[in-house]
Amino acid sequence: MVHLQSMLLQADAGMTGAITVFVVSFAIGTAAIYAGARLVIDSETGVVRAGVTALLGAIVWTVVSLFVGWIPLIGPLLMLAAWITVINVLYPGSWRTAIGVGFVAWLVALGLLIALASIGIGSYDAMGVPL
Repeated sequence: MVHLQSMLLQADAGMTGAITVFVVSFAIGTAAIYAGARLVIDSETGVVRAGVTALLGAIVWTVVSLFVGWIPLIGPLLMLAAWITVINVLYPGSWRTAIGVGFVAWLVALGLLIALASIGIGSYDAMGVPL
């Protein structure tokens, strides 16, 4: 019985860690996309839209990565194009606008992750923003 309890405690700790990583990554990705949209589009687009974009962007990035991510040069470019496509579909503007939102989001996410890593929290990874 003691062995089962220790296994459950380990599983609980693992689940808590996974949930924490998901929430922090999602928050950083959402904040970065929100900042990018706010700066580039210059209108209130909403945090919910940024959250949906981060979540869908992460899903699309992962699916495209699964199928073509292993192809040198072309795979990562297709993954990036798919992520930009998600931004372009969910936000008003042109492809240039979507690329601008993505670039600013990438810079903001990188800055936030560097700041968190410098105080010993996490590593360089954010959900919804390719790094």
